[in-house]
Amino acid sequence: MKNSNLAIPATLLAIICVQGGASIAKQLFPAIGAIGTVTLRIVLSAILLTIINRPKFLEFTPQKWKYCAMYGTGLAAMNLIFYMAIQRIPLGLAVTVEFAGPLFLALALSRKLLDVVWALLACVGILLIVPWKSDHIDLVGLGLAFLAGIFWALYIVMGGKVSKIMDGKDAVTTGMLFASLVIIPFTIWDGAVFNITPSIFVKGLGVAILSSALPFSLEMMALKKLPAKTFSILMSLEPAFAALSGLVFLAEELSFLQWISISCVIAASIGTTVFNKTATAHN
Repeated sequence: MKNSNLAIPATLLAIICVQGGASIAKQLFPAIGAIGTVTLRIVLSAILLTIINRPKFLEFTPQKWKYCAMYGTGLAAMNLIFYMAIQRIPLGLAVTVEFAGPLFLALALSRKLLDVVWALLACVGILLIVPWKSDHIDLVGLGLAFLAGIFWALYIVMGGKVSKIMDGKDAVTTGMLFASLVIIPFTIWDGAVFNITPSIFVKGLGVAILSSALPFSLEMMALKKLPAKTFSILMSLEPAFAALSGLVFLAEELSFLQWISISCVIAASIGTTVFNKTATAHN
């Protein structure tokens, strides 16, 4: 990427890939569960990225190994907990609640009033989408989505740091290898992954490409060009794409109020994106 203008389309493409992959992944839950599905996603992504990028591990410094380990741990935790969340609640709802993590990160990093306005607007959207009056609200699913958001914030912070000290492709590949090491013990304990069939494996490969290998590489490039706070709020488009993917591929419907809440989050994303372009033009 030669300028920050290309970082925004890369982030949006990453979002589309992730949510499309999540819809496919959720269809695998009845057969191998959330843990088995996320294992396929992470391990296959690690293998693909290693073959394609061929990182020069011998040239890594202790600092690079440390940052990649933290990045990969956050990556594994974020995905594992998120998949456990969407096993219990709709995809659009889960992603919107998960966005609380990057939102709080954006608020913590904000230094200008306008940044706070956009973040607060997104916060209103998150509060509106939760079905507070429903008798069937799954508190465990909501809690898992919120916890995944905390690790999402960690992923953003560590992704920004590691992208500054090493090549983005090497960072993503090494981080995914560490994520595989973190997830494997849970996989063995769960055991559902041993039920994999050839058709499930092919779908898992598609999930790995759409949800990890491609989008995380795009995000790493974007994180190198965009401030963490801008990237955090820009990612608020995730709920909209998640809701649409859930509706189209999984027949998961949301209420009118919940769609309004997603609109609030989108407005916040558009606002911060336009503001970022304006700021870039004056630099």
